[in-house]
Amino acid sequence: MNIEMLREFFGWCLVLNAGLLIFTFVVITTLRGFAAEFHAKMFKLEPAQVQLEFYRYLGSYKIAIIVFNLVPYLALSLMSKGG
Repeated sequence: MNIEMLREFFGWCLVLNAGLLIFTFVVITTLRGFAAEFHAKMFKLEPAQVQLEFYRYLGSYKIAIIVFNLVPYLALSLMSKGG
């Protein structure tokens, strides 16, 4: 495995994870009321609390994508250009 293969791997991971994040955001925002009520009943929480957890989830997932996909992709891109 070389730097170019790793760079391509992290690039595809970034694309797939960003797509999943966008899809989740769209679903949660379009079905906000239904999703909050459904999960509130499932986990015995208040709907407002569920919406806060949705927000935390999206933020945490975005940070994970940046740390584990974007940064390695950029680092490998810089390494392949400089070497």
